[in-house]
Amino acid sequence: MIHIAETLSTGSVEGFLTPGETRSLLGAMDAAIALGGPQRFDTDRTATFHSIPGHTPEQAMAVYEPAGRLEIHDLPQPAAALLAAATERAMPVLRRGMPSLTACRPWMYVEYGPGQHITAHVDGIAPDPGLWPRQIAGISVVLQHAEDGGDFYVETTGAPALWSNEKPGEGYHQPMALAHDGADSSADWFRTMPRTRWRVTPPPGTALLYGSQLAHGTEPVRTGRERKFISWLIAEGA
Repeated sequence: MIHIAETLSTGSVEGFLTPGETRSLLGAMDAAIALGGPQRFDTDRTATFHSIPGHTPEQAMAVYEPAGRLEIHDLPQPAAALLAAATERAMPVLRRGMPSLTACRPWMYVEYGPGQHITAHVDGIAPDPGLWPRQIAGISVVLQHAEDGGDFYVETTGAPALWSNEKPGEGYHQPMALAHDGADSSADWFRTMPRTRWRVTPPPGTALLYGSQLAHGTEPVRTGRERKFISWLIAEGA
């Protein structure tokens, strides 16, 4: 049973990656980027994980990542295996605050250079929150911080505009509320909704958790590169 508090929570797992694991992952991703060419994963990229109803992938990218970002979905096998093992190792801690979660989706790698960022948005539970699986939270772990900028943030709000009148159905603790679809910068109501921003700069190797109905984003990098992995924690069935 999914509780609304899980989808609005924040948390952290210190030591999610050891220093040695962090160094190994940096090396693996450096090699993958060099092999494929950084432009392939950034300026030449035409596909995006993000989507907006009624928008093309190109339009969604312009909303979410107006200055672009480097994004790799298919990780080198050693990196994917290391992250899967770290996730399994952390599951008791992850489930303590989010007891409904059962699994983690495959990880992806993202990188922000000068001027690049992700605009505020809400991931949401699912395109149809009555179906399974359902997203409980996002999870990210930084490998290397930018020299200046690139901070991750969440945004909280007490505004009623965030919430729809959609009935949540089975598999949720009651009362349950569902955020509106399209909670991103493409929507006037979302851009003008009052929000309070909370910034965080965790040590490399620390995992951050942010509920699936919590607005979040990444501030523009001014100098250097912000390098991280991201994924989503899910509940697979009632």
